[in-house]
Amino acid sequence: MSYQQHFSTGSGSRPARRNFEFGRTYVVRPKGKHQATIVWLHGLGDNGSSWSQQLENLPLPNIKWICPTAPTRPVAMLGGFTCTAWFDVGEISEDSPDDWEGLDASAAHVANLLSTEPADASLSILSDSNFGNFILATPYVTVKVAVGGFSMGAATALYSATCAALGQYGNGNAYPINLRAVVGLSGWLPGDDVVPYSYGEKSAHCLNTAGFRNLTFKSYEGLGHYTVPGEMDEARNWLTSRLGLEGSLY
Repeated sequence: MSYQQHFSTGSGSRPARRNFEFGRTYVVRPKGKHQATIVWLHGLGDNGSSWSQQLENLPLPNIKWICPTAPTRPVAMLGGFTCTAWFDVGEISEDSPDDWEGLDASAAHVANLLSTEPADASLSILSDSNFGNFILATPYVTVKVAVGGFSMGAATALYSATCAALGQYGNGNAYPINLRAVVGLSGWLPGDDVVPYSYGEKSAHCLNTAGFRNLTFKSYEGLGHYTVPGEMDEARNWLTSRLGLEGSLY
């Protein structure tokens, strides 16, 4: 799947066109009643397959997981080495320039994947003018949608959440999805020997200041750049609570 976007670098500049070729998307179907759909984004150099296998075993039977694969591109931080990446990054620092075009493309890909999910709909009332009867139309089945990720995928998930909160991408185009939750693991979150702990603290503070509700910032003693069962249990419990899921398998 490809995503094409016109991107202007400034007033009077010529718009540049970049083509992002996203890889294969893996889907984990819910084992129970379909109540939520979450797009889960992998880390740098990974793919959707590895996370789909892990999420399939997570005891959340009412969630459909969509695990896309990022485009393959040169990554500046790796000296131009080509691998799967949701956006280009030179270094993880506050002064490092952001690849806004890459972030917007990946956020749009997330929105596109969620756009086919049953959306929230209110009960419709239809009037039969001939007989003065009112008919309650059957409402569409609805699911809550969310996004999450690991490492670079977590950063992209958080960016998608800010786009949803602001109602637009960084380029000003409207963001069309009402995200109900976001989960980020080992990206701008604590206990990480790749992304400094202070960046996780600052990210949580910025999101809290921006008005994000029900924000939970957790640290794990000795955790490196990977996930552990306790962390996944916390994520499962939080999602069950925030998305109002009927239960989980144990």
